[in-house]
Amino acid sequence: MMSAIQDYSILITDDDAASRETLHEIFAPQGYRTFLAESGEEAIDIVRSNHVHIALLDMHLPRLSGLETLAIFRQMRGALPAILISGDCDDSLLRRALSEHAFTVLAKPVSRHVVVHVVHKALQKFYN
Repeated sequence: MMSAIQDYSILITDDDAASRETLHEIFAPQGYRTFLAESGEEAIDIVRSNHVHIALLDMHLPRLSGLETLAIFRQMRGALPAILISGDCDDSLLRRALSEHAFTVLAKPVSRHVVVHVVHKALQKFYN
């Protein structure tokens, strides 16, 4: 059975402050501990020094892409469920994301209902 939501931490990585804040406002009131990062490098530092249960990664970040960041997470931690978010979702991106073991790719703008549902499904899959 899944632990209480407040037992989970979520890393939200997006170089757009409004997108980060919107996702934070969706998950924090539900009891998730949220970490916010504006770059892949910052996300890597957070994963290195905190216990993160799931990551939401924007595909297009300044230096490291969301996919490149995810590949580094894999080297550091092995399995960390990650959901990529992209404004230009296509089959090529989906294939690349799945080859890096992303849980899924969501198209921007993400709906509150969809992102919450997908995060819950990923947590159930990885932590049950």
